[in-house]
Amino acid sequence: MPSINCDICGKKGARVRRLTRSYGKGRAEFLIRSVPVVSCPHCGESYLTAQTLRDIDRIKRNRRALTVNRQVPIAQFRGAA
Repeated sequence: MPSINCDICGKKGARVRRLTRSYGKGRAEFLIRSVPVVSCPHCGESYLTAQTLRDIDRIKRNRRALTVNRQVPIAQFRGAA
């Protein structure tokens, strides 16, 4: 995986990680898998690029056509904060 320059601190070494993110609330909540998140080991920041944000917005607008309904077990984290 190639490293890139961080948009926050400018140092080389940031990496793109693919994460699952949830959007919406209650019955309108849904997941988007493999969201590319830029993570920098130097400054500790993680962020989404403008293109990723546009793609997420498109998915949210068209979620009925782009999502598949599944039952997913959900656990509530109850560890020490």
